[in-house]
Amino acid sequence: MDSHSPPTLRTQRLLLTPVKLADAEIIQCLFPHWDVVRYLDSRVPWPYPADGALVYVRDMVLPAMACGEEWHWMIRLASEPYSTIGSISLYDQPGNHRGFWLAPAWQGQGYMSEACEAVSRFWFVTLERPLMQVPKAIVNQGSRRISEREGMRLVACDQGHFVSGVLPRETWEMTREEWLARHAAD
Repeated sequence: MDSHSPPTLRTQRLLLTPVKLADAEIIQCLFPHWDVVRYLDSRVPWPYPADGALVYVRDMVLPAMACGEEWHWMIRLASEPYSTIGSISLYDQPGNHRGFWLAPAWQGQGYMSEACEAVSRFWFVTLERPLMQVPKAIVNQGSRRISEREGMRLVACDQGHFVSGVLPRETWEMTREEWLARHAAD
């Protein structure tokens, strides 16, 4: 499989479609909310510019996907495939392999855990990567619970620069062997 062009991934309730330039419009509507961005890396501009999503997708996401360095999906409801609720990405960056955001109306319903399971499978099975590490602000308890449920372990604590400022940060990880052992019955 060509890892430069991510496939559409399906879960019980979700459809994860590769990000396209046309997705910038809905990203611009859903993304620039404090509850979405506050624990994201400080590289995210805030206040979010009116063309922020267009610039991000056009100048960063699509070129990185074309180079096979990043894989980005829009998260959609399987029951409403034209309804976008967030985004999830994988990065070929040491210490930072996955990131995501979900529009506030859809948080707390298990959608992100489901999306994480699908992209982790892609990371470990399709791409055969040996390790997944995910940094996060310690105060981001929702993200922490996802890592815990996935069987990741806490491996480092330091300081991170987030949209909301400098905060204590944790790095969670799981090896391919650990992931495969947890999913042997799948």
